[in-house]
Amino acid sequence: MGSERRAPWARERGAEPWWERWLARPAGRLPWASTLAVAGLQQVGSHYAALNQPDRAPLDSFARVLLAAGPAFLLLRHRHPSLAVFGTCFVTALYLGGGYPYGPVFASVAVSCFTAVVAGRRRAVWCAVGLLWAGHLLIAHLLYPWLPPGGDGPASWGAEWAPAAWAVALVSAAEFVRVRREQWAHARAERAAQERRRADEERLRIARELHDVLAHSISVINVQAGVGLALIDSHPEQARAALTTIKAASKEALGEVRQVLDTLRTPGDAPRSPAPGLDRLQELTRQAAAAGLHVQVTAEGPRTALPPGADLAAFRIVQEALTNIVRHSGSRTAEVRLRYGPDALEVTVDDEGPALAGTDTDTGTSTRTSTSTRTGRGTVTGGGNGLVGMRERAAALGGTAEAGPRPEGGFRVRARLPFTSSRKETS
Repeated sequence: MGSERRAPWARERGAEPWWERWLARPAGRLPWASTLAVAGLQQVGSHYAALNQPDRAPLDSFARVLLAAGPAFLLLRHRHPSLAVFGTCFVTALYLGGGYPYGPVFASVAVSCFTAVVAGRRRAVWCAVGLLWAGHLLIAHLLYPWLPPGGDGPASWGAEWAPAAWAVALVSAAEFVRVRREQWAHARAERAAQERRRADEERLRIARELHDVLAHSISVINVQAGVGLALIDSHPEQARAALTTIKAASKEALGEVRQVLDTLRTPGDAPRSPAPGLDRLQELTRQAAAAGLHVQVTAEGPRTALPPGADLAAFRIVQEALTNIVRHSGSRTAEVRLRYGPDALEVTVDDEGPALAGTDTDTGTSTRTSTSTRTGRGTVTGGGNGLVGMRERAAALGGTAEAGPRPEGGFRVRARLPFTSSRKETS
């Protein structure tokens, strides 16, 4: 069943359950519902608690006001947690000083302390709870002769450990929730960062694909258009052949661009056609021949089936290298060498040059005279998008890509694409 029809209580892998998201949610409007619930608990619970404590002072109007004032501070517990915890503790101390029955009067103190600790106000909680406990000790053991109810005696010291243990347990539980809340926030931030990284990587991948497809095809179209314009009057049949090549190159470019766009429109679906690989190398050589470039392809070593990532990267690197030769080199011949090793494929594309006068349309600088710079795992020459794309494709597989002038003249593109890392990525 698709995610859009998943039950609302179902949880995905790596996501926290609904109660964790509820605890981690930021403060919004005033918490009226929970505050009224605590107020009702204190009013009703204290009424029934007074029935079993006839030795305590009866609940009068002032006691009812105190039982309502404590929960009233809870409305501020998200925006001003320190004020809420000190306010509830002060109201509770007044209630205890009036000699009223023990009962759920401590509920507002518990809620405010819990919220303040989760918000990181631990010092305020310990100070407020400590003052409340100290006030209770003064009332129960020193000030009881002058406070209601009349005839009351000192409280037992042994009974003081129970409320102290409850206070420590409450603060400890709140501290645990605070730590878990920070962990959930950190995990959500990491998932968001991973999603942004995946989106950036996908955007760069699409940009590389579109650049390689369009740069190669438009270069062929540009050359053939120039041939057609030059021969349209004197040799119309040759001009017709150039137009035929333009039509074929534009059709192929449209097909590959449509394939890339389909992956954007239907995320998660498999592409309708397989990604290009070295099995389409003959198409590149035919297109290069139509542009006036003779390409010789040689293979060394036993040919093995390449992983999809390495196969696509090798095809795109050869395609970009031939495109650069057509656009920037005066040579009309190129040599492509594929060396199949036990753990990697080495791709080398050479041309004899010399460089044509002009600049790279990608960057506005000559790609034939630029210097080599080392970045990341490989060496790449120039700042053109195509040459940078070669490095990125090779680096994504754990390989290297180099491009630069040859000692004997001309230009060379060399890439090493390992098999192991690409198999891990595509598995």
